[in-house]
Amino acid sequence: MDVTRHTFHGLLPSLIAAIADAHFVAIDLELSGIPGQQINKPRAAGPRFDGKPSLQERYAEVKQAAEKYQVLQLGITCAGENRNRGDVTRTRSWSHCSSCIVTGVYVVRPYNFFLNPVPDERTNIERTISFQSGAVAFLLKHNFRMDGPFLEGVSYFSRTEEATARRLDAEQKKTQSMDIRIRDAEAESFMRRVRQEVATWKHRLLPMPDFLNIAPVGHERHDFRGTGLNNYQKALVHQYVRSEHPDLTTISRPGFVQIVALNKEREDAEQKFRAQKFEERMGKQIGLRWLVEAIHGGELSGIDAYGSVSTVGDKSDVVSSRLSNLRKQLMGQSTVLVGHNLFLDLIYFYACFFGPLPDRVEDFQKVIHEIFPRIIDTKYLATHSLDNPALARSSLEELDTELSKQEQPTIELHPEHPKYAAAKPSHEAGYDSYLTARILIRLASKLESSGMYISDEEDSYHTPPEAQSSEDTNGGVLLHSDGSSPVLHSTDTTSTMSLQSSSTSASKPTAFSHPTKFDLLGDISADEDPVAFSPKKQDLSSSSKQDDPSKGNSYEIGGRMPAWDSGFWNVYGNKLRVVGTLEQMCPVGSWPH
Repeated sequence: MDVTRHTFHGLLPSLIAAIADAHFVAIDLELSGIPGQQINKPRAAGPRFDGKPSLQERYAEVKQAAEKYQVLQLGITCAGENRNRGDVTRTRSWSHCSSCIVTGVYVVRPYNFFLNPVPDERTNIERTISFQSGAVAFLLKHNFRMDGPFLEGVSYFSRTEEATARRLDAEQKKTQSMDIRIRDAEAESFMRRVRQEVATWKHRLLPMPDFLNIAPVGHERHDFRGTGLNNYQKALVHQYVRSEHPDLTTISRPGFVQIVALNKEREDAEQKFRAQKFEERMGKQIGLRWLVEAIHGGELSGIDAYGSVSTVGDKSDVVSSRLSNLRKQLMGQSTVLVGHNLFLDLIYFYACFFGPLPDRVEDFQKVIHEIFPRIIDTKYLATHSLDNPALARSSLEELDTELSKQEQPTIELHPEHPKYAAAKPSHEAGYDSYLTARILIRLASKLESSGMYISDEEDSYHTPPEAQSSEDTNGGVLLHSDGSSPVLHSTDTTSTMSLQSSSTSASKPTAFSHPTKFDLLGDISADEDPVAFSPKKQDLSSSSKQDDPSKGNSYEIGGRMPAWDSGFWNVYGNKLRVVGTLEQMCPVGSWPH
């Protein structure tokens, strides 16, 4: 579902509700620029370095880019687990002669948002908007509408930007109450006229008019062509009345200042109205961050007032009540956050919606774990325990194509989200988040059914006796007999290793055209040496030769993902794949149970 700035307000309650009901939320970003190629950058020397950057170095590179470039498009897919529509199937099991596979139905709701990088000028927040030529060329190649963020983009504020806007508003109010000096003869003449007009009006014999307009001389003439009072003159009038006429109050109008008798009840109502308008303006500018806060389970109290700008008439109370109930439901309940190749996206995501990135990767790991205690990188699931994950054919499209051959678990698009049933707009953030959700559901179910995860007590793999071979000889996600994670596999051993020679081909891919954003950097880090790309010692095709269903070396794919309290997620959860670095992986805290 495409959500624009014109439809976001009305859809906000249902968007929050979809997040509240989600089993997990998958995200994807489209960016105005990514880290540049670091081909000639010197790396630490020594046998253990092998020319590869450290995790800290890679983080610093991405941080620098995230601080310069913008998130142009955000995809969010809310995946719900409907156990009531499941089924029970009798099947063979590695632990029993027969057992039950309980299946469920996963209903997914993909949303696609452009982000408007231009904030409301009344908030006094300015942004520098940058585009990288390579990123623009890549986006245009995939039919990305470059005017979309500006014409249809939803507003957003990071937490830091919101705090800054509130501080500037408070300072502006404080400035209005400060003494303003009369700086020249022209200002002195102007104030003499103001004092005289106020005195004449206060000593009038008739009760009407009950207001006084302070405007430029001659403003009452029909042929007046002046521009009205400037801000400095208005400030002088406000200060004069406030300090010398406590029984009066001023109202700023376009081009002039109106003076009326002070009415405490009316003044309180006016201040309340201004405060309400300010909060509504802030709530509208926060925009997409309401969804991020909902995923986080953070503070959503301001969203109640925002409900009044989402609807008109009697419905506003209903909407505000619904948002209030959702806020209570979400408070402190962080939703599982999922992405593919999530390390880069998560850094941009934090900079966009939260604030300045810390300098050290250790501090980033800590703050991310505090905000999102449970995160899953499908890239890590698809390349778990490979010596060189850059070898794995693990792009979104490749993984989804292979995993779509599984009959279970059942995945359905929600009836209100039919767009991606037929359309496949590659590198549209909403579509890519949809693929990410599909991959997680199927791949997690596949991996758990094979029994490939590590127990908490022993640092060794426990593989079921009947699951010690690959699942398909015709290609697919290959599950190695030694417990290593799946890679997309072909029975042609030459094609399996084809990625090794790609770095020396005549047409070398760019960072933007590569299957994943940093795979190219992994190639470069290997110094163009095919040996550096060797996987674990076993031939990637060896397991396919062992796969003989007639001998019992097969297993049934389960009908559900592993439960969040399963030991499965101790192995696969809270780990981000970082291809081409020394560490190869970025842990972000332990998986909570």
